[in-house]
Amino acid sequence: MSKDTESVAKRYAAALFDVVKEKGSLDQVEKELRSVQSIIEENEKLLTILNHPKISAEDKKSLLSKVIGSEVSEPVHNTILLMVDRKREAMIPNMVDQYILLANEERGIADATVYSVRLLTEEEQQEISRTFSERINVKELRVENVIDQDLIGGIKVKIGNRIFDGSVSGKLNRIQRQLVSE
Repeated sequence: MSKDTESVAKRYAAALFDVVKEKGSLDQVEKELRSVQSIIEENEKLLTILNHPKISAEDKKSLLSKVIGSEVSEPVHNTILLMVDRKREAMIPNMVDQYILLANEERGIADATVYSVRLLTEEEQQEISRTFSERINVKELRVENVIDQDLIGGIKVKIGNRIFDGSVSGKLNRIQRQLVSE
């Protein structure tokens, strides 16, 4: 995502965030936006229509209203239609990501992707959440576990743009780089 695209998506997300924060519906709007994002990203025909320059904004808005209108609140619906009016429909998934970042920051939550060789138990995920939430100074860390057989053993934790690599393959790579540099 380019800097311009990111800043535009942030502006729409911030505007929506300000509106729903007053109403106290951050969590509900996040669920709605995640649903909209998955509908758009998983439906290639809808994506093609939204990105097609010869289809009118009115037709795009009508289609989006039919697909997501009953699923979302008025502020979300209006934000998405405004983005279509301003020819920013391709940025809707980016806007959702930016909104989630703002909502998480407000609640003191961070999302983490934990890569492991096997599926982690609930207790292991909670322990990782506790350990890393203290380390990065947030109240809670939401953990998504991803299986990665290339790790050999251990875990790799990705929080935002930071990666904590405690995997066996990561340690072997660090040793290899150290040996090559000597």
